[in-house]
Formats: sequence, structure tokens, C-alpha cells
Amino acid sequence: MRPDSVSKYKPFPKVALSDRQWPDNELSQAPIWTSVDLRDGNQALINPMSVDQKLEYFEMLVEIGFKEIEVGFPSASATEFDFIRRLVDEKRIPSDVTLQVLVQAREHLIERTFESLKGVPKAIVHLYNSTSTLQRKITFRDASREDIKAIAVEGTKIVKRLVPTLPETDVRFQYSPESFSDTELDFALEVCEAVQEIWQPTKENPMVMNLPATVEWCTPNVHADQIEWFCRNLKDRESVLISLHTHNDRGTGVAATELGLMAGADRVEGTLFGNGERTGNLDIVTVALNMNSHGIQTGLDFSNLRQIRDTYERMTELEVAPRQPYAGDLVFTAFSGSHQDAIKKGMDRMEESKYWGVPYLTIDPKDIGRNYSKDIIRINSQSGKGGMAYILQTEFGLDIPEKMKQVVGNTLANFADKKGTEIEPQEVYDAFAENFVNITAPLTLDKFHFERESEEIVTCFADLALNGENFSKEGTGNGPINALVNIIGQIVNKDFKVLDYRAHSASKGSSADSIAYLKLQNESGESFWGVGRDASIGKAGLLALVTAWNRLRLGVK
Repeated sequence: MRPDSVSKYKPFPKVALSDRQWPDNELSQAPIWTSVDLRDGNQALINPMSVDQKLEYFEMLVEIGFKEIEVGFPSASATEFDFIRRLVDEKRIPSDVTLQVLVQAREHLIERTFESLKGVPKAIVHLYNSTSTLQRKITFRDASREDIKAIAVEGTKIVKRLVPTLPETDVRFQYSPESFSDTELDFALEVCEAVQEIWQPTKENPMVMNLPATVEWCTPNVHADQIEWFCRNLKDRESVLISLHTHNDRGTGVAATELGLMAGADRVEGTLFGNGERTGNLDIVTVALNMNSHGIQTGLDFSNLRQIRDTYERMTELEVAPRQPYAGDLVFTAFSGSHQDAIKKGMDRMEESKYWGVPYLTIDPKDIGRNYSKDIIRINSQSGKGGMAYILQTEFGLDIPEKMKQVVGNTLANFADKKGTEIEPQEVYDAFAENFVNITAPLTLDKFHFERESEEIVTCFADLALNGENFSKEGTGNGPINALVNIIGQIVNKDFKVLDYRAHSASKGSSADSIAYLKLQNESGESFWGVGRDASIGKAGLLALVTAWNRLRLGVK
């Protein structure tokens, strides 16, 4: 934006609420969740969903756990109407699920809406009309406050009059002063209380007052002030459920909702992944999983978030961004070496703790169906030893010794740097094997066998080749590796010593494979690691020695 264009904008007015309570409140329970994917979300699609698509999407919402689903605007189009009739005629509505339908405060539209609801067990009729100063001035051509209030009151009377036409339906009522976010608070209250007076809700049979941030004009704290002011000043507050419906024009729809709940709201409307007009609605997935991450049960099941996302993308023809909270491909991914190392150490210690506590991961990715090895640690040139070791361990069962991780990390980082792109787990292993496993030049171990002379002495008989020259030698030592060290010392000057050796069975791949790690040190104090892999643990150890010696001779640290 050009500096000289900023002067056309003015600050959003604050709320006169000097004794606000919401900043000290803490979220401890979930709100009533209402999905508006099939109405508000659907109307924002380039290609709105067909009836069959809406049926599949509805069933997904039910499976997730939504008990209130706004299924459409049945007076607006035949598709919307026919969808509701399919739900009824095919008996697809679970007994514990309430259908919500949206309608403007106009008599013929309300009547058509009631026609769509015949046979629905539980329904919420959601009536709305615009109340903001901008809407009154522009959309309604300088309509007065009284004119706008009269629309709401008359619409409510029509809804109430039509309720007896649905004797088999438990009809509840919801009113929205559309554009509440930029309506004067005293006028929003006046209209809502006028509607409340007509409907006569009770604590046992409350109505819903939905206070939508139809356009997000202000910071989340001001939105919270609006909600607290309204809750504190509304008469018969216990007979009303206060509902939030935030949009995301400023990118803070989630924050506005969370603060609005702290300010006293009871209910939340939103969509999966925030689909909606302009920058979208509230992302219910994010708010619910934020609550889960603080130990709050929400009643919504996102344990298979990848499948939910796949269905959403197929139905809406929209894509979830790679950095979308919880659902994006990269939200749990660490490329940075320091992050990978901290995550691996945290994961290694999780068995010691009752509560989740892993650096950089606010929740356990497995709780929403993510894969540790594919989603958390991914490798590129920025990755470090921790990430490399994590991939080799989780994908290939290699428990790299701590002192070897740095040289492995450096080697694989160089490989990734040369490639210039992310490297897949198999590429990580292949590069590791090429540089560290069963290296056969310049020294090759062809054949060998052992004879134990005593508890302390083993004799090794080995056929080897060095730079193409063949040798058949025997040597003794206190074990097979020591015996082979002494044989190598007969062929060339023994200018090294064994510093470290360990072995284990591979926990991935062939169960018969044994993995051995061995470190040599030359006379200059430089260290060289080698890895042997074989069905025989004895041979794996010898191959590790040969590999480490070859790396020493080649000067590859």
C-alpha cells in the first residue's frame, strides 16, 4: 500500500469496557460446535457441491462428531432444498444431530424453508438480517434503526407462527444480526432483545443469538470486548446461547474466536480448514486441536485428519496450504538440524513422562494420523546429525552410535547440498551405505574362519585382497576382530588401533541382518568409522573393521 493511501482509513473504535474480565479467564471446556461447511463454505466455492457431494460431506461431518450442521439455504436454490429432502427421505439424519437452515427475514423465504424441514427430527431455523451502519446506509438506502429492527421482529414472528406446521420437528430458533462486528453495540443489543421478547426463550429451551464477525474489522481483543459487553448487558442471559461466527479478513479469526469464548460465548460456528468467502471462516479444526493440546475434550475426532483433508479437497476443489495449522503437509516437519536433534531427544524420552513434551511439537502428530518418519523429520542440506540418525533408526533400524552421528550428519548433509533438494529416506540410507557400509576397496575380505585355541585366544584364517594382490594369512587375538587386526598388520604397517565397537540386530528389514559399528584411530589421532552389515554378527564385525580401515586408507573421515 502506498503511504499516501493510508489516510483514507481510520482506526476501529474501542469498546468502553474498563473492567473487562475475559483476559483473566481460561478455556476449560469446549463450546457447542456448529459446522457451516455445507452453507457458508459451500456458497464460497467456485463450483458449489452437488447433492451427492453434500451427502458425502455431511456423513463426514457426522463421523467427526458435529451435532449441529448448517446444511444449507433451502429457499435460495433447488439444490439446497433437494439436499435436505434427500437427508429426510433416505433417513440419513442421526437422532442426535440437529440440522440448521439459514433464511433471510422475508416471509416467502421463511415459508419455503419450513417446507424443506418436514420430517426433520431436530432443526434450528437461523434467521438473519443486516444491522450495521454500512449496511443500513448503503444496502438499505439509509434505513433507520427502527426499520431494521422491524425486519428482525417481523421475521421472528413469522418463524414462531410457522413452528406448529412442523409437529414432528423439535424446532429451535437462532437469530443473527448480520455484520454484528461493525454494528453499534447498543443497537445490536436492542435488536436482539426485541427478537428475544417475541420468541420468549427459557433456560430450559434457549434460543441462539449468533454474533457474527461477518467482516473482521478489528483486533481480536476488541472482538472479545464486544462479546463480553453483549453478554453482560443482555437481559435473561441464561435463556440465550451466545454464538460466535468469525471471518478471517485480518487473519486472526482463530484468535478472535478463542478470546470470544473467554469473553463468555457458548457456541462456535465455522468450517473445516476455514473455507469461506474472502479470506474464509473460522477454521474449526485449528480451534478444536488447540483445545486438545491443552487437555480439553472437544467431542470432535480429527484422529484421521489426512483422510478428512483428502475428502475436503476432493469436494471443494480447494487445497490445504502446506503451513495450515495441524493439517498442512509441512506443519510438523523439521529440516533444521538443531530442531531435528531436539525433537529426536524429546521423542526418546517420552516414555519417561505422563504428559506430552517434545520440543517444537505442540501435539503428538500420531494423534491426528501423521507419520513420524514421513511427516516430522525430513532431510535437506539444512539438516543435521539428529535428523539423519532419526531417519536411519526409524526407517531402517540402524542405531547409530552417538559419537558416529556427527560424521554421518556431515557426510549426508554434503550429499543433500550437492543434490540441492530434499532427499527421501531411501536416498538417506543409500548415501549412508555408500559411504560407511561394507566398503571393499582397497582391502577386501574374501573368505575366513576361526578356531578357538582357548577362552582367551582365537585364531583367524583369512583370504584377503589388497589393491588386487591376494593374501592368505592367519593371525591370533583375544577375539575375531583382534585376530583380523593382527592379520592386516602382517600385510601392511599396523598404524591404527580399535577404539570402539558395538553391534545390534536390525529392527527394520531383514530380521536376520546384524549391524556392526567400529571406529579406528590412526597415529595422528584421527578417527574413522566403518559399518558392517551381514546375516552373521561375526562377519558383520569383520566387515566393519575392513570398512573402517578402507576409509582410513582413503583418508575419508
